[in-house]
Amino acid sequence: MKDDLAKLIDRIDAMRMDRRSFLNRTAAFGAVAAMGGATQALGASHATPNKGGILKMGLGGGESTNSLDPALAASQVPFHLNRTIGEPLVDVAADGSLEMRIAESIESTPDAKTWMFKIRQGVEFHNGKTLTPDDVLATLQRHSDKDSSSGAFGIMEGIESMKVDGDMVAVTLATANADLPYLMADYHLMIQPDGGRADPADGIGAGAYKIIVNEPGVRHTFEKHANYWDQSRGHYDGVEFIVINDATARMAAVQSGQVHIANRVDPKIAKLLSRAPGLTVQNVSGRGHYVFIMHCDTAPFDNKDLRLALKYAINRQEMVDKILDGYGSIGNDIPINAAYPLFDDSLPQRDYDVAKAAEHYKASGHDGSPIVLRVAEGAFPGAVDAGALFQQTAAAAGIPLEIKREPNDGYWSEVWNKQPFCASYWGGRPVQDQMYSTAYLSTADWNDTRFFNADFDALLIEARAELEPGKRKELYSKMAVMLHDDGGLICPMFNDFIEAVGDKVIGWEKNGVQEVMNGLAPHKTWLA
Repeated sequence: MKDDLAKLIDRIDAMRMDRRSFLNRTAAFGAVAAMGGATQALGASHATPNKGGILKMGLGGGESTNSLDPALAASQVPFHLNRTIGEPLVDVAADGSLEMRIAESIESTPDAKTWMFKIRQGVEFHNGKTLTPDDVLATLQRHSDKDSSSGAFGIMEGIESMKVDGDMVAVTLATANADLPYLMADYHLMIQPDGGRADPADGIGAGAYKIIVNEPGVRHTFEKHANYWDQSRGHYDGVEFIVINDATARMAAVQSGQVHIANRVDPKIAKLLSRAPGLTVQNVSGRGHYVFIMHCDTAPFDNKDLRLALKYAINRQEMVDKILDGYGSIGNDIPINAAYPLFDDSLPQRDYDVAKAAEHYKASGHDGSPIVLRVAEGAFPGAVDAGALFQQTAAAAGIPLEIKREPNDGYWSEVWNKQPFCASYWGGRPVQDQMYSTAYLSTADWNDTRFFNADFDALLIEARAELEPGKRKELYSKMAVMLHDDGGLICPMFNDFIEAVGDKVIGWEKNGVQEVMNGLAPHKTWLA
């Protein structure tokens, strides 16, 4: 079995292409050494972190409806809540490799159908309870329950069975999946006592900080978890999130020193802001994308010609130039770009084409009534202006777009995944399987385009089980064509993550997995 697994890992290594090896192999077969704090911070590789102080972050993307239930996180502030309070089985480092967290090592059967996670001993929850393999199992089981409405449900569906075996949690899949450990890094899958089944929103995790004040849409404060297991992280005495959804106010807060870090810097002011004294603008490219989503099962978007008309009616390069000011790249109506392993760059780029847009609009038989596109600045930076640009380019093709501006508060609970045509964003996922399983599998709770396609689902399942890189790339290419031609996603651009960081913050590192160092700024930085 040892030799077989070594061969399997070698094959997986080849599939990773632009990432480091799938599992950082040690001499012990199938084991991955603990890597907490192994990624060096930019400009601080030889610095000894200072301890103490309060890190203050000004965050857009918070609402009064936000919950502490990790399963329900759907916007920026809940994402950061999960990352600050919680601890996952594994994490994805800035270079794309796996970091061991609650799991201290991983083993697999040669066919990649059964994965065993060895659970770290000595980890304590915020309530003083010792974390056990049973807590891990219960957490995974809860997110596998459709009634949990978990954002991770789509990636959990492929699990056939789970069990505890001593200090191991064994996960057996219906079909092989070489990416399974990466799926366990999903930010919803923070380990909770008894899986959070009694009270999933109690805010009790095993992360570096425990929550003290929870005022959704206003502020959240945390204090250092005294018995946190990883001494290489969590240098602050406490952390405070101040919810500032207005971009101008958020930038004013970081410029004045009211907060040390501000997320979601508007690309249009990033260059100007970089000249302000006392702060640095940090940007990193990755898998994040700003989009407009149509429900494929809802009129008039259940008409393929109308969907194609709208896809041809958007000027992607203009969006990148005017909305992102160059801090990003054009999209192609799929959620995958060159940041992903096994990306197929041969898919023809869909360009702005007034004639084709008009042709498909006429073929759709639409009655000419206004097509309502809902937007909010909270959807993504510049979303309102992007909607206005879309309206103008669509009008040139005779397509009557009506832009309806929605309030930021409640956008992610009342508009996204409910209204049939709206602005949205995705932070991306480490691997293609996770992105597709989360948002395009027919049964996924977060299938926000209502793209229900049995052939696509079958290809996704087949791709999971295919360990040969060339064949797997072919399957992903077929899936991309299906989405490109038939899906409800209009993806004009992939965005950089852009943050404003005060000069007192030391240890910042580039991490394109998600915004603000993949949510790890409170864990890995410190104050000068």
